[in-house]
Amino acid sequence: MSTSRDAAGEAMGRLVPAVLDALAVLEHAARHLDPDTLQALTAAIGTRGSQLGPALEAARALHWPEGLAPVRDCLVGAAEAAQRGLMELSSAMDAPDPLRAAFRAVRSYAPACEALYPLAAFLTPVGRFFLTEHARDDTALIASLAARPGQDGTGTMAIGGPPGTRGGASLYVPEYHEPSRPWPLIVALHGGSGDGRAFLWNWLREARSRGCILLAPTATGRTWSLQDPAQDGANITRLVAQVAKGWSVDPSRMLLTGMSDGGTFSYLHGLGAEAAYSHVAPVAAAFHPIMVSITDPARLRGLPVFILHGERDWMFPPETAERAADVLAAAGAAVRHEEIPDLAHAYPREANAAILDWFLGA
Repeated sequence: MSTSRDAAGEAMGRLVPAVLDALAVLEHAARHLDPDTLQALTAAIGTRGSQLGPALEAARALHWPEGLAPVRDCLVGAAEAAQRGLMELSSAMDAPDPLRAAFRAVRSYAPACEALYPLAAFLTPVGRFFLTEHARDDTALIASLAARPGQDGTGTMAIGGPPGTRGGASLYVPEYHEPSRPWPLIVALHGGSGDGRAFLWNWLREARSRGCILLAPTATGRTWSLQDPAQDGANITRLVAQVAKGWSVDPSRMLLTGMSDGGTFSYLHGLGAEAAYSHVAPVAAAFHPIMVSITDPARLRGLPVFILHGERDWMFPPETAERAADVLAAAGAAVRHEEIPDLAHAYPREANAAILDWFLGA
């Protein structure tokens, strides 16, 4: 038994860093996808991830002790997803539509994270990966996370059906959640053709590090009901109410944010007269002044709105965000507008810290 446990420990020692390195590559690629730089990006990947294949094969070939079978399953599942993403990304330029192939490749990041996350409470490198860089040195936070691993009603879960169900949502509640005090809520909306199951991982690291409940709904259709905002709006409101009923949510600190179509729907849903969100933060979103003309002026007065956009956005030009900032400010909203010089039409995860500083008043 000791020999097999030693072999399993050695396999874990090889596989964990290889998986985390592959995830870092996929995360970097997702942030920097751009039609003009795609060829250079895929070429720069080179041999990154070269340790993953051998480590994965060794883990598959090993006879793991029965007690470590769940660990094996998590690691192998994460490694397989990450390896698939790297292989698809490295061959994206050979596809008929290289950019679409690259976007498809980086989607493997989410299932890899989903498979790996159950080990965050037990393997230090994994736990650190799912924290912001600053939080990795927060001994009190790390102690809180270690004190109650797997506490009922915390961690990642699905509501409204299995993960990815249309009209459902993925939810993260910090493992150190205490119902005795209200917690900030982040509602994060995916882009077109995405789902909340995947988009959750764009925000989990920050929510886990800074003590926020995170809700990532999935649109009822292929994308958000932009032509009929009431359809998805009513469903999101229902999901938020379900979370507030089950956990302690601070009604004065509720952030609605989203990427691309999700950012556009953040305008449509978040600016509505009945919306309960204290802050709205659209990212890489489309905007039309009619969104303001049909909004209750009282809702806009003083409403904090943080507009983020990339200067290299090829889908929605940066002028879209400039116009949104001007129109909303003229209507009385408290607008903050930032353009990121090297960002194309991608999610800038590094900006989450600034969004949360603004939202939480840090």
